[in-house]
Amino acid sequence: MERFRDKVVIITGGAGGIGRETALLISEEGGKVAIFDMNEIGLKEVEDTIKSRGRNCKGYKVDVSDFEIVQDAVNKVVEDFGKIDVLVNNAGITRDNFLTKMSVEDWNKVISINLTGTFNCTKAVIPYMYENGSGVIINVASVVAIYGNIGQTNYIASKAGVIGLTKGWAKEFSKKGIRVNAVAPGFIKTPMTEKVPEKVIDFMVSRTPLGRMGETEEVAKAILFLSSDDASFITGVILNVDGGLVV
Repeated sequence: MERFRDKVVIITGGAGGIGRETALLISEEGGKVAIFDMNEIGLKEVEDTIKSRGRNCKGYKVDVSDFEIVQDAVNKVVEDFGKIDVLVNNAGITRDNFLTKMSVEDWNKVISINLTGTFNCTKAVIPYMYENGSGVIINVASVVAIYGNIGQTNYIASKAGVIGLTKGWAKEFSKKGIRVNAVAPGFIKTPMTEKVPEKVIDFMVSRTPLGRMGETEEVAKAILFLSSDDASFITGVILNVDGGLVV
């Protein structure tokens, strides 16, 4: 089954973790994948892997917090592939600390990539989707934006903002035939969670009804579903992929 045959998909933060897995799965289903990331080594690895399978992929070094860079990259994607059908706003970072110890720099950095980056990429892509009269935007949020978490003031704020954008854009873009949804992962095995202390991971797993961390492929499959025509009557939804953590 090739649900993404001839569709052009931009995935931010596509050089690793959930973004990488999403790129691999979409390409296997016929999608032409454009990956945005700052990790040039990771970009080349994903691009080479996908091309070795006879699929179409191109990596672009992009700082999503800089609108001019994003706009140039989006224009280049259209030059290279001819259109944009799907945008997956996945790029994100953490700079965890208690509020009393969190620097203003760490607050601004997380907001600039996780929230402003989502704004920048969508703002750059949406005129092309308007012109086509169709499109899908998937935002990657987090369950911590729903239930909160200690020591993640900046991350929680950024992902709560992403949820708000998802709901607002779902209404704003619907008349143009564009759907907007979000996935909210729980604790997933990614390079990001490798930095989390083991005792914190154990605690979160103990609170997860399914009793384990999730895999990147499980989140990627949820993104694929919401991005595909199988979800053609779904918009404005926040899909928790969290093993039941938020029930």
